[in-house]
Amino acid sequence: MEYRRLGASGLQVSVLGLGTNTVGPDIDQDTTVELLATALDLDINFIDTANVYSRGVSETYLGEAFRRLGRRSQAIIATKCGVPMSDAPNDGGTSRQHILESTNASLRRLQTDHIDLLQVHRFDPATPVEETLGALDDLVRAGKVRYTGCSNYAGWQLTEALFAAKAAHLGAFVSIQSEYNLLNRDIEREVLPVCQRYGVGIIPWAPLAAGFLTGKYRAHQDRPADSRGGRRPYWFIDRFLIEANYPRVERLQAFAEAQGHPLSELAIAWLVHRPAVSTVIVGASRPAQVAANVKALDWKLTPEVIAQAPEIAG
Repeated sequence: MEYRRLGASGLQVSVLGLGTNTVGPDIDQDTTVELLATALDLDINFIDTANVYSRGVSETYLGEAFRRLGRRSQAIIATKCGVPMSDAPNDGGTSRQHILESTNASLRRLQTDHIDLLQVHRFDPATPVEETLGALDDLVRAGKVRYTGCSNYAGWQLTEALFAAKAAHLGAFVSIQSEYNLLNRDIEREVLPVCQRYGVGIIPWAPLAAGFLTGKYRAHQDRPADSRGGRRPYWFIDRFLIEANYPRVERLQAFAEAQGHPLSELAIAWLVHRPAVSTVIVGASRPAQVAANVKALDWKLTPEVIAQAPEIAG
């Protein structure tokens, strides 16, 4: 397993991380234990979740899994706050009130005394950025949080947060989670250059486009019954399953297989080779999928393959 610094920080994270947004709706407690054990056995140390995943269930299952395994010290636990957890007026956003309360709730669910990386799940235009950064800084000083990051920020929003932190002498974001895959490279226009300039680590989410970049979904065919998109309607995979995307995936699959690898390995390996990327978080529903994802790290892409893949995707 390769480890990289998370942005400009000194924290070392595995280049492949385990995403857990399926924990709860698709994965029960016992399977969560198996997935976590497999990830740790394969030297994956970055485990990503969020308080809003199944309204706390993902964090709860992970906390119980760590308790059963007794392996908390091997992991870098990343969670998030900011997305509403209920209809209560202060149970969402990035106010000091919500950040402090939601972090304490996450600590209880995760059964830990600290969160390694606390990420603001999305930009909150209703709260001054200084208030958000001040609350996060207080959590770091209190020892409840080690590092802070953001998720789903636009380039200007990330830049504003970095400049505000510097001006107020507060801790700055060390990372950003952004959707990034061979079918969606929007962050390359603004977010990626900001991260390169200011030393912010990129954590791509949806590297497999919710499973579309495995090749399991085929044009004019029923969705596989064992896939996330086949089990129930799901907005995220639904937006990829459009007529224009199927030829793109078919071209990518043919290209990957010509190199002797499945499409999923191309999708992961390509992101691993992108600038400013610290760790790529990939979800799984079975331990075997975790092991299969790790195999992608053995593929050291040539500059030609790195350049050709996005051109083929179109």
